[in-house]
Amino acid sequence: MHVVKIKPGREKSALQRHPWLFSGALLPVTGDPKSGDTVKVLDCNGRFLGWAAWSGESQIRLRFWSFDERETIDRDFFRRRLNRAIQQRAAMEHMGDAMRLVHGESDGLPGLIVDRYGEVLVLQLLAAGPEAWREVLCDELQALTGARAIYERSDADVRELEGLPLRSGLLRGELPAVTDITEHGLRYRVNVAAGQKTGFYLDQRANRQRVGGLARGADVLNCFCYTGGFSLAALRGEARSVVSVDSSGDALDAARVNLSLNGLPSERAEWVEADVFQYLRLLRDKGRSYDLIVLDPPKFAPTVQHVERASRAYKDINLWAMKLLRPGGHLATFTCSGGMSAELFQKIVAGSAWDAKADMQLIGRFTADIDHPVSLNFPEGDYLKGLLLRKV
Repeated sequence: MHVVKIKPGREKSALQRHPWLFSGALLPVTGDPKSGDTVKVLDCNGRFLGWAAWSGESQIRLRFWSFDERETIDRDFFRRRLNRAIQQRAAMEHMGDAMRLVHGESDGLPGLIVDRYGEVLVLQLLAAGPEAWREVLCDELQALTGARAIYERSDADVRELEGLPLRSGLLRGELPAVTDITEHGLRYRVNVAAGQKTGFYLDQRANRQRVGGLARGADVLNCFCYTGGFSLAALRGEARSVVSVDSSGDALDAARVNLSLNGLPSERAEWVEADVFQYLRLLRDKGRSYDLIVLDPPKFAPTVQHVERASRAYKDINLWAMKLLRPGGHLATFTCSGGMSAELFQKIVAGSAWDAKADMQLIGRFTADIDHPVSLNFPEGDYLKGLLLRKV
């Protein structure tokens, strides 16, 4: 068992049960722990702090499994943690047949994401710790859920920061010919092998329903629409028209399939393959306007190092959206960038309103749905932030 000691005065976050420790907090390490090894973490005086997974390639050198010295990090540990996460979501079954079962650090399993789509589980191993326990995790997940298939989508760029290769593929069982899910009465076809993230944006479930409730009689513009989640919610909410924009033709093809699955009026839906930044300007030049606009862009700022550049992008799209918004209309604007705080995002959006000469009221906020909990010891887990604005 490798022992890692922390520099004097650098143990505070661990004592507060934050699950990360960065490389600069560590004293020189004796021995040669391998990627994913469990190490015993002590303060400079030898006081126990926790059991953590070692990652020699990452700036996040330690991710804590447990702060209880009595625990052993073994198969039983992972079975208990997985079962706890799954059982906590048992009361959420009414939300549909798709949900997040394990949400990384906030479920006490740093770097592990597990999403369920009907009989299929999609697994993401985003750090060295869960990577080392890959087979155990698959065994226990299959035993606990009875899943027909487990598919791995460990193809996120963050793995490269861990010195891990990108990887995806079938781990257990056999994928069904199609994977359909139901969300608040709407059907979606999910491509777990090639879709974004694990195939679908489960975190926006409640927000789609909320935005759909604003759509009656509205002309709607849905930017970065992906496979049409907000668009379908708006059409079911009796929108007069919905224009959906995305740069991916494949995503738009999937959105059309979703539209057909639900028998929604295709004559009210327009699908546009375009760069959103350019298209917003084009719409302004054409004198178009809308009653409801959704901005749900990809992750512009995955880390704090990207925030400055991302800020300009967020300001740009929000400024043009506000110009296109009719008086009394609503703007639902989001960031899923973990490197951007809610306070900074609101400040950027306020700057957009100023530059657009638009009088905007903040009437609500959006977060990820309840199957994406945020540990109070890990505020970084609060990655999805959104504002609901009304133009005066």
